[in-house]
Amino acid sequence: MKSILQDEKKCYITGSTNNLHKHHVYMGSDRKKADKWGCWVWLRADWHNMSSYGVHFNKDLDLRLKREMQEAFEKKFSHEKFMEVFHKNYL
Repeated sequence: MKSILQDEKKCYITGSTNNLHKHHVYMGSDRKKADKWGCWVWLRADWHNMSSYGVHFNKDLDLRLKREMQEAFEKKFSHEKFMEVFHKNYL
């Protein structure tokens, strides 16, 4: 499924179109669900996992993306559906 936060293939943080990685906002056992429901964004490699400030090493950025994604998901579907699918409230 297409990302519910982005229409274009560009870094969600910087807007760059270079060296992009697909970041699943909800990872681990939720990765397949994130794909199914469009809960992913494009990130430039450094903002993904190629630097100390990347989302995989930056708890504040990780939580920010989880919250923004939950808000977008709930706007498109509902809070109840988010809780049914991901079982955790990040807001």
